[in-house]
Amino acid sequence: MISASHLTKRYPGGYEAVKEVSFDIEAGDMVFITGHSGAGKTTLVKLIAAIERPTSGSLIVNGQNLAALRRSAIPYLRRHFGLVFQDQKLLFDRSVLANVLLHLQIVGQPPKEAVRRARAALDKVGLLERERANPIALSGGEQQRLAIARAVVNRPTVLLADEPTGNLDTESASAILDIFASFHQVGVTVLISTHDPHWIRNYQPKVLQLDHGRLV
Repeated sequence: MISASHLTKRYPGGYEAVKEVSFDIEAGDMVFITGHSGAGKTTLVKLIAAIERPTSGSLIVNGQNLAALRRSAIPYLRRHFGLVFQDQKLLFDRSVLANVLLHLQIVGQPPKEAVRRARAALDKVGLLERERANPIALSGGEQQRLAIARAVVNRPTVLLADEPTGNLDTESASAILDIFASFHQVGVTVLISTHDPHWIRNYQPKVLQLDHGRLV
Protein backbone atom coordinates (compact mmCIF):
# COMPACT_ATOMS: atom_id res chain seq x y z
CA MET A 1 0.00 0.00 0.00
CA ILE A 2 2.81 2.46 0.92
CA SER A 3 6.31 1.89 -0.40
CA ALA A 4 9.29 4.25 -0.16
CA SER A 5 12.59 3.78 -1.96
CA HIS A 6 15.56 6.06 -1.24
CA LEU A 7 13.07 8.74 -0.20
CA THR A 8 14.72 12.11 0.49
CA LYS A 9 13.31 15.53 1.40
CA ARG A 10 15.72 18.45 1.17
CA TYR A 11 14.64 21.96 2.15
CA PRO A 12 16.07 25.26 0.83
CA GLY A 13 19.50 25.81 2.34
CA GLY A 14 20.41 22.15 1.94
CA TYR A 15 18.85 20.74 5.13
CA GLU A 16 17.76 17.13 4.61
CA ALA A 17 14.88 16.22 6.94
CA VAL A 18 14.50 12.73 5.46
CA LYS A 19 17.50 10.94 3.94
CA GLU A 20 17.46 7.89 1.67
CA VAL A 21 14.59 6.19 3.54
CA SER A 22 13.17 2.91 2.23
CA PHE A 23 10.29 0.88 3.70
CA ASP A 24 7.08 -1.00 2.86
CA ILE A 25 3.77 -0.76 4.71
CA GLU A 26 1.02 -3.25 3.94
CA ALA A 27 -2.71 -2.57 4.01
CA GLY A 28 -4.03 -3.04 7.54
CA ASP A 29 -0.69 -2.45 9.28
CA MET A 30 -0.36 -0.40 12.45
CA VAL A 31 2.91 1.53 12.30
CA PHE A 32 4.60 3.84 14.79
CA ILE A 33 7.09 6.36 13.40
CA THR A 34 9.49 7.10 16.26
CA GLY A 35 12.62 9.12 16.92
CA HIS A 36 13.99 12.15 18.73
CA SER A 37 12.70 15.68 18.21
CA GLY A 38 13.87 16.74 14.76
CA ALA A 39 14.37 13.17 13.55
CA GLY A 40 12.11 13.73 10.53
CA LYS A 41 8.87 12.16 11.79
CA THR A 42 6.59 15.06 10.85
CA THR A 43 8.25 15.45 7.46
CA LEU A 44 7.71 11.76 6.71
CA VAL A 45 4.03 12.01 7.66
CA LYS A 46 3.64 15.07 5.42
CA LEU A 47 5.34 13.28 2.54
CA ILE A 48 2.95 10.32 2.83
CA ALA A 49 -0.02 12.71 2.97
CA ALA A 50 1.30 14.59 -0.11
CA ILE A 51 1.54 17.81 1.91
CA GLU A 52 5.26 17.84 1.06
CA ARG A 53 6.84 16.59 -2.17
CA PRO A 54 9.93 14.33 -2.22
CA THR A 55 13.18 15.85 -3.42
CA SER A 56 14.36 12.49 -4.73
CA GLY A 57 13.51 8.82 -4.51
CA SER A 58 10.04 7.34 -4.89
CA LEU A 59 7.00 7.15 -2.62
CA ILE A 60 4.19 4.91 -3.84
CA VAL A 61 0.79 5.21 -2.15
CA ASN A 62 -2.12 3.15 -3.47
CA GLY A 63 -0.19 2.54 -6.68
CA GLN A 64 0.58 6.21 -7.32
CA ASN A 65 4.07 7.73 -7.21
CA LEU A 66 3.65 10.90 -5.18
CA ALA A 67 6.84 12.37 -6.61
CA ALA A 68 5.19 12.46 -10.03
CA LEU A 69 1.57 13.10 -8.99
CA ARG A 70 -0.14 16.11 -10.56
CA ARG A 71 -1.24 18.75 -8.07
CA SER A 72 -4.80 18.50 -9.35
CA ALA A 73 -4.85 14.81 -8.33
CA ILE A 74 -3.74 15.39 -4.73
CA PRO A 75 -7.21 16.21 -3.30
CA TYR A 76 -8.54 12.92 -4.70
CA LEU A 77 -5.63 10.99 -3.18
CA ARG A 78 -6.27 12.58 0.21
CA ARG A 79 -9.84 11.33 0.24
CA HIS A 80 -8.30 7.98 1.16
CA PHE A 81 -6.53 9.57 4.16
CA GLY A 82 -7.65 10.66 7.59
CA LEU A 83 -5.21 13.23 8.98
CA VAL A 84 -4.75 14.07 12.67
CA PHE A 85 -2.18 16.63 13.75
CA GLN A 86 -1.02 17.86 17.14
CA ASP A 87 -2.50 21.24 16.21
CA GLN A 88 -6.00 20.01 15.45
CA LYS A 89 -7.05 23.09 13.43
CA LEU A 90 -10.56 22.91 14.81
CA LEU A 91 -13.09 25.58 13.86
CA PHE A 92 -14.17 27.41 17.00
CA ASP A 93 -16.94 29.39 15.29
CA ARG A 94 -19.11 26.29 14.86
CA SER A 95 -20.29 23.28 16.86
CA VAL A 96 -18.65 19.90 17.35
CA LEU A 97 -21.10 18.34 14.88
CA ALA A 98 -20.52 21.10 12.31
CA ASN A 99 -16.75 20.54 12.52
CA VAL A 100 -17.21 16.91 11.50
CA LEU A 101 -19.88 17.67 8.90
CA LEU A 102 -17.65 20.10 7.01
CA HIS A 103 -15.58 17.36 5.35
CA LEU A 104 -18.69 15.57 4.11
CA GLN A 105 -20.18 18.80 2.80
CA ILE A 106 -17.01 19.51 0.82
CA VAL A 107 -17.27 16.19 -1.03
CA GLY A 108 -20.99 16.69 -1.69
CA GLN A 109 -22.47 14.10 0.66
CA PRO A 110 -26.31 14.38 0.84
CA PRO A 111 -27.28 16.27 4.03
CA LYS A 112 -29.19 13.47 5.79
CA GLU A 113 -26.48 10.92 5.12
CA ALA A 114 -23.81 13.43 6.15
CA VAL A 115 -25.46 14.02 9.52
CA ARG A 116 -25.87 10.27 10.07
CA ARG A 117 -22.20 9.60 9.32
CA ALA A 118 -20.99 12.56 11.37
CA ARG A 119 -22.95 11.40 14.40
CA ALA A 120 -21.66 7.84 13.92
CA ALA A 121 -18.08 9.18 13.92
CA LEU A 122 -18.71 11.22 17.06
CA ASP A 123 -20.26 8.17 18.73
CA LYS A 124 -17.16 6.11 17.84
CA VAL A 125 -14.92 8.56 19.75
CA GLY A 126 -17.36 9.09 22.63
CA LEU A 127 -18.45 12.63 21.79
CA LEU A 128 -22.00 12.19 20.52
CA GLU A 129 -23.47 13.80 23.64
CA ARG A 130 -21.30 16.89 23.02
CA GLU A 131 -22.37 17.42 19.39
CA ARG A 132 -23.88 20.86 20.10
CA ALA A 133 -20.94 22.11 22.17
CA ASN A 134 -18.34 24.53 20.87
CA PRO A 135 -14.89 22.92 20.59
CA ILE A 136 -13.43 25.54 22.92
CA ALA A 137 -15.54 24.01 25.73
CA LEU A 138 -13.88 20.61 25.28
CA SER A 139 -10.85 19.34 27.19
CA GLY A 140 -7.59 18.71 25.35
CA GLY A 141 -8.34 15.01 25.08
CA GLU A 142 -11.85 15.69 23.82
CA GLN A 143 -10.53 18.10 21.21
CA GLN A 144 -8.17 15.43 19.96
CA ARG A 145 -11.04 12.94 19.83
CA LEU A 146 -13.00 15.48 17.78
CA ALA A 147 -10.05 15.73 15.39
CA ILE A 148 -10.10 11.94 15.03
CA ALA A 149 -13.86 11.92 14.34
CA ARG A 150 -13.33 14.53 11.64
CA ALA A 151 -10.47 12.45 10.17
CA VAL A 152 -12.43 9.18 9.97
CA VAL A 153 -15.85 10.47 8.89
CA ASN A 154 -14.89 9.95 5.23
CA ARG A 155 -14.08 6.29 6.04
CA PRO A 156 -10.41 6.51 5.05
CA THR A 157 -8.28 3.49 4.29
CA VAL A 158 -5.24 5.17 5.89
CA LEU A 159 -5.25 7.08 9.19
CA LEU A 160 -2.19 9.33 9.65
CA ALA A 161 -1.46 11.03 12.97
CA ASP A 162 1.46 13.29 13.84
CA GLU A 163 2.21 13.34 17.59
CA PRO A 164 -1.51 13.06 18.46
CA THR A 165 -0.76 12.58 22.17
CA GLY A 166 1.98 15.20 22.50
CA ASN A 167 -0.05 17.67 24.55
CA LEU A 168 -2.04 15.16 26.59
CA ASP A 169 -1.68 13.58 30.01
CA THR A 170 -0.99 9.84 30.18
CA GLU A 171 -4.62 8.80 30.72
CA SER A 172 -5.94 10.92 27.84
CA ALA A 173 -3.08 9.79 25.59
CA SER A 174 -3.85 6.13 26.30
CA ALA A 175 -7.53 6.69 25.46
CA ILE A 176 -6.59 8.34 22.15
CA LEU A 177 -4.27 5.50 21.17
CA ASP A 178 -6.95 2.96 22.08
CA ILE A 179 -9.22 4.70 19.55
CA PHE A 180 -6.54 4.39 16.87
CA ALA A 181 -6.09 0.72 17.77
CA SER A 182 -9.84 0.15 17.38
CA PHE A 183 -9.71 1.44 13.80
CA HIS A 184 -6.71 -0.78 13.10
CA GLN A 185 -8.69 -3.77 14.33
CA VAL A 186 -11.32 -3.21 11.61
CA GLY A 187 -8.72 -3.04 8.83
CA VAL A 188 -7.71 0.62 8.64
CA THR A 189 -4.00 1.20 8.02
CA VAL A 190 -2.79 3.36 10.93
CA LEU A 191 0.44 5.39 11.02
CA ILE A 192 1.29 7.35 14.16
CA SER A 193 4.38 9.46 14.76
CA THR A 194 5.47 9.67 18.38
CA HIS A 195 8.61 10.51 20.35
CA ASP A 196 7.46 8.33 23.28
CA PRO A 197 8.61 4.67 22.97
CA HIS A 198 6.40 3.73 25.95
CA TRP A 199 3.41 3.20 23.65
CA ILE A 200 5.26 0.65 21.51
CA ARG A 201 5.19 -1.86 24.37
CA ASN A 202 1.44 -1.38 24.80
CA TYR A 203 0.33 -1.73 21.18
CA GLN A 204 3.14 -3.76 19.55
CA PRO A 205 2.97 -2.07 16.14
CA LYS A 206 5.49 -2.17 13.34
CA VAL A 207 8.11 0.53 13.98
CA LEU A 208 9.92 2.95 11.68
CA GLN A 209 12.63 4.58 13.81
CA LEU A 210 14.25 7.71 12.46
CA ASP A 211 17.54 9.22 13.58
CA HIS A 212 18.47 12.59 12.02
CA GLY A 213 16.39 11.77 8.96
CA ARG A 214 17.69 8.25 8.42
CA LEU A 215 15.83 5.01 9.06
CA VAL A 216 17.50 3.03 11.83
